[in-house]
Amino acid sequence: MRLVRLGPLVLLALVVAAHPGAAQDDDTKAAESVVLRQLQAFRDDDYDLAYTFAATVIRQAFDRAAFERMVRTGYPEIARSAYAVVSKHETTVDDRRYVTVRIIGANGARIAATYELVREETGWRVSGVVTRPDGEAA
Repeated sequence: MRLVRLGPLVLLALVVAAHPGAAQDDDTKAAESVVLRQLQAFRDDDYDLAYTFAATVIRQAFDRAAFERMVRTGYPEIARSAYAVVSKHETTVDDRRYVTVRIIGANGARIAATYELVREETGWRVSGVVTRPDGEAA
């Protein structure tokens, strides 16, 4: 199988097209965009930009350098993804968003990453991520 690396805008357009039943509201689009833009920033080694997508709770727990170390060592597929596509989006009653992304890392490992997003004054921000192996073809 041959993978093609897509730019963030093309990838976002594909994600939106892949969810036609979800005449996606602006919040859904915005939350998914935050996750995809953060992944692109990681791919570009732009941890300054990636850090701006982190929620206040994350920025209080990790300064910028610690954030980069945490991502690089704890989430290698996220730090260096070769492919990413949104596969699921959920909203809770307290208006948190959960965005699940299927990712293939540059290391060839496949994971499913479920991001928790919270709304802050500046928009949706990533407050956490849980990953698991993903044996399905992306």
